[in-house]
Amino acid sequence: MKAILLYAYGDASQLRLEDTEIPPYGDNEVLIRMRATSINPVDLKIRSGAAKARMPVEFPAILGRDLAGEVEAAGAKVTGFPKGMRVMALANGTYAEYTVAKADVLAPIPDALDFPHAAAIPLVTLTGAQLIERAVKPKPGQTVLVTGALGGVGRTAVHVARKHGARVLAGVRGAQKEDARTLGADGIVALDDEAELAHLHDLDAVADTVGGTTVNRLLKAIRAGGVLGSVLGEPAEAHKYDIRVEAFMAQPDASRLYALADEVARGEFSIPIARILPLSGAVAAHRMAEEGNVGGKIVLVM
Repeated sequence: MKAILLYAYGDASQLRLEDTEIPPYGDNEVLIRMRATSINPVDLKIRSGAAKARMPVEFPAILGRDLAGEVEAAGAKVTGFPKGMRVMALANGTYAEYTVAKADVLAPIPDALDFPHAAAIPLVTLTGAQLIERAVKPKPGQTVLVTGALGGVGRTAVHVARKHGARVLAGVRGAQKEDARTLGADGIVALDDEAELAHLHDLDAVADTVGGTTVNRLLKAIRAGGVLGSVLGEPAEAHKYDIRVEAFMAQPDASRLYALADEVARGEFSIPIARILPLSGAVAAHRMAEEGNVGGKIVLVM
């Protein structure tokens, strides 16, 4: 099979399209013929070595977390996944023509979604949903500010927080405020505008997807006893405030993934795709992602 192999930490040029063996699968696993995957920030961090302390890899490694494809074969103890079934998952090793996943992480792809759109969904939607449901846990009527609200994780967090009855503020850059009106949030805040930040106070929670100086400037706007949910770890300044910090990493959840994908399929919210490239375009895709401001997910198709 063709796969994108990483032989050493470094820049995007370390990714190479090569022939390698189709991976073996166990009794509780499913062999998937990949149709599409997508690029996520964590892929760049793993490739560069920035994440090696918490997410080390063995070389040569195959990156990729988003799975969208068809069942090729299933292990002896697997039921309910016939050959040809369209499936999606938060998995590993998806920059390849075939990959293996445990059966319990696989969800059916809703009929209305094609493979590229299904591939854009798993990591960002599960991260956004778990940011709200497992970290922030808002009560109806509470005010939650979501940073990076136009990103895939942020869009999902805004959607899920609203479904839970929260009053949601979408945090974006000033130049993005018009685009953010499509999110259906209760308010929009320019996070790069000091005057707008000065008006923030008594937030019940911040759901942070961007980290850095942005979140440090928001800590003082969280009420005493409020919550900071973060996908990027605990901010350095957080200990100075009377708040609870809930930092986490997304975990596979097949049933939740199907529900989120179905909501995307029904138009309740969207995960935009900016570019679709062949698997051989992985190097270019990583470089585009590192340049930023792509305007949506970059998808690789097989």
